[in-house]
Amino acid sequence: MAAHAIGFALLILMIFLVIGKWVRVLVPLFQNLFLPSSLVAGLLALLIGPEVFGKVLGFSILDSEWLSVWATLPGLMINIVFASLFIGKKIPNLKEIWYLAGPQVLSGYVISFGQYAVGLGLAIFILAPVFGVNPLAGALIEIGFVGGHGTAAGMRQTFELLDFPEGGDLAIGLATVGVLAGVLIGISLINWGMRTGKLAHGADKKERTALERKGIAELEVREPAGYLSTRAESIEPLSLHVGYIGVAIVIGFLLLQGLIQLEALTWGAWTDMYLMTYVPLFPLAMMGGIVVQLILSRVDPYATVDRQLINRVQGLALDILIVSALATLSLSVIGNHLPVFIILSMGGIVWTVFAFLVLIPRLMPDYWFERGIGDFGQSMGVTATGLLLMRVADPDQMTPALSSFGYKQLLFELLVGGGLFTAASVPLIAQLGPEVMFIVSLVLTIIPLIVGIIMKRMRKKSS
Repeated sequence: MAAHAIGFALLILMIFLVIGKWVRVLVPLFQNLFLPSSLVAGLLALLIGPEVFGKVLGFSILDSEWLSVWATLPGLMINIVFASLFIGKKIPNLKEIWYLAGPQVLSGYVISFGQYAVGLGLAIFILAPVFGVNPLAGALIEIGFVGGHGTAAGMRQTFELLDFPEGGDLAIGLATVGVLAGVLIGISLINWGMRTGKLAHGADKKERTALERKGIAELEVREPAGYLSTRAESIEPLSLHVGYIGVAIVIGFLLLQGLIQLEALTWGAWTDMYLMTYVPLFPLAMMGGIVVQLILSRVDPYATVDRQLINRVQGLALDILIVSALATLSLSVIGNHLPVFIILSMGGIVWTVFAFLVLIPRLMPDYWFERGIGDFGQSMGVTATGLLLMRVADPDQMTPALSSFGYKQLLFELLVGGGLFTAASVPLIAQLGPEVMFIVSLVLTIIPLIVGIIMKRMRKKSS
């Protein structure tokens, strides 16, 4: 694809962001629902794209080259978002990390392994005997919901090798359902949380000014977007901060490649089962950001990193991610295997909502709603959805939700949501049988739940 086509696709995406902002300014419903402008822009692009208007009109208003570029952006932008999480912040020690992220890790495991248990239960008792579906379908909820489109596409070859070729399409369809349901249900939960006082810092919509509802800062109280830590004649400060983020992503890439090579020389060669290629880059890019921050804290006496500028780069990447992810959703696959879609989708949605409303409050030591809504979003529609919902629930980051959510990825993403267990789940079901893996999933759901409840009680006693 020509460079000018890529550049023009990015320009069109930014135009959608501007349109989304002004649509939100002019439509009170979107203001009352606390919809971010990026979400409005992404839904508008989806509406006029090939999946909706394209089916009605017979042709797409959006050029296929633009959509091809946009389809690659979520996987790139998520690396920037997570590489930025800890640059410019003080890195706590391991004890502090576990104190912050331990409940997040455990809640993520409870939801993810619970999705396996629900999916395998449905496959064993309904899908296989009634619809004749391959029991490997029991892994589809977690692969589609937590793993998302990238993991679903990455697992396609595995499904084909295990004589379940339709599994890839089903997983991608579930990923689409998960993203849409995650956003819509998540926003509804946030509005419910604001009405009922579940949000610790949730603003009462009746008390918000007209400008606040429109998402515009008042002129008299506008804060600087960042501080100039370097002189422009030496280097533009924004360029330097983007460079730091780039270094973090490269470090994460090298870490991932090292793990892939290590697997190829050790357990991969011994067992002929290769899993590291399914591990996404962004949790390792976050580790790269931690490495960059640790180095800068020791060798940079001039404090050249300004956290506010890092936040601006991170925010831009997140806006681009949300618009491009929503605009390129594939809705056509939902029409195929409709009964299986409905059963798996409802099973995954009901379990995840139940876990958020009933289990997460029993695991989180504080700010359970702000913390849990990120886990809910990630468990329904990948990490980007969790970030979006946290951004709506805690826009000023007045709770530890975002930091603990970021630390969580170090342990969470390496196992589930596209990690080692996700990659191994389908071969394990094929080798051990769905019944055995159903029991394993139940055990892996119950253990972190019990540990989390005990940890919360111990924290209460110690405080």
